[in-house]
Amino acid sequence: MTRLVVVSNRVAIPRRTPVAGGLAAGVLAAVESRGGLWFGWSGEIAATDVGRTKVTSRDNVSYATIDLPRQDFELYYGGFCNGALWPLCHYFVDALRYSEAAFQAYARINRLFADRLLPLLRSDDLVWVHDYHLIPLAAELRARGATQPLGFFLHIPFPHIEALRVLPRYGELVRALLDYDVVGFQTARDLDCFRSAAADVVGARALRVAGEVRQTDHATRIGVFPIGVDVERIRQEAGRSRSSETVRRMVAGLRRRRCVIGVDRLDYSKGLVERFEAYETLMTMHEELLNRVVFLQIAPLSRAELAAYASIRKSLEQTAGRINGAFAETDWTPIRYLNRNYSHEVLMGFLRNAAVGVVTPMRDGMNLVAKEFVAAQDPADPGVLVLSSLAGAAEELADALLVNPHDRLAVANAIHTALEMPKHERVARHSRLLKTLGRNDIHAWHSRFSAELRECAARRSGPAGATRRADVWNAAH
Repeated sequence: MTRLVVVSNRVAIPRRTPVAGGLAAGVLAAVESRGGLWFGWSGEIAATDVGRTKVTSRDNVSYATIDLPRQDFELYYGGFCNGALWPLCHYFVDALRYSEAAFQAYARINRLFADRLLPLLRSDDLVWVHDYHLIPLAAELRARGATQPLGFFLHIPFPHIEALRVLPRYGELVRALLDYDVVGFQTARDLDCFRSAAADVVGARALRVAGEVRQTDHATRIGVFPIGVDVERIRQEAGRSRSSETVRRMVAGLRRRRCVIGVDRLDYSKGLVERFEAYETLMTMHEELLNRVVFLQIAPLSRAELAAYASIRKSLEQTAGRINGAFAETDWTPIRYLNRNYSHEVLMGFLRNAAVGVVTPMRDGMNLVAKEFVAAQDPADPGVLVLSSLAGAAEELADALLVNPHDRLAVANAIHTALEMPKHERVARHSRLLKTLGRNDIHAWHSRFSAELRECAARRSGPAGATRRADVWNAAH
């Protein structure tokens, strides 16, 4: 049986590192479904020599990890990945910080990944690379003689060419993406944005074939593969969570008040300050809700060593403190703001006991919390999802209450509508949302992408063209 090899910046080994959701859960589901190899960074930093590749096996999956060199890591990860690519792809253009040194470190880390991955590959493997950290990996593998079909999936948004052009070297990254056989995006909008970039870099004539970028020596299939969640697993976890002491304490602490919940990494793209201010607007407009509603915001720390993330944490703490100071009573705190990690099961229990889920990022590739909130609800008496129209999930979850996260009044009104929505409407909306989740669950996501990669493998003419383009990439770095 053909083996699936997945490659990501970080490897999350089960039972050693909790696999809570997002990219890690999706990758694990993909590789477990057919057996295979998951390759990536161990999470450890090496002072000098990165040492050998470490391989462990559990059930039908092998996990291969490497350490990263200290001299390149900060420039690669904090510099180019999260200082340039992340803000640009989320349209925070003013936050973009580019340096040539960071770009060169990014190129070196991708070369290291290729050097270590190549000896582990079998001739009939399918190789699936994930996310913005590893855009050049196909070019590096082809330059080393890899002939396996190579696929790439971008978990974050892809910016339109008019934003992308702000980034020096953007043309090299677009060409590097076109060294893959299949490139997948979360939404149709992301695909259209990539088409705008491909037309700018390699010419509009390359886009004449639908679903493909065709050059003289190579064709790249491009498509939409929206990532989903494991609906049945979430339903079971939400049910089991009733026995969790943490969940019982959360419910008891509400004292029969209704819960509005947000669960997000602490990141400036999530719109958390604006969300708190929208809740403040709700409290101001609807005094009848005072002491009757609690906003529970869980925001585990993310990339805390970067200045932009330290700033958003400070702003969020100040905003929560100001709002609580203005509205709190001796027996009620309007906002409960927690910088803590919880197990996935406990989080699903929190979501199940919330009347309203507020997911209002300023921009997001998909946002699986929105889908998890729907899946965790009691179908007989479900809560209501308030969702940013700028999250990828909005393209699928039309029965949520869609809002512009920049419009605080609109967000406040949507939360109020959700709290007042009659049960029959909540049940009907949830039923339709749940059907959508079932059609596009996590298993459908990785099965569709793998099938596309296998089909491309069958008709791919050979690696020669990709090797020539890879030579161009490597000559520049």
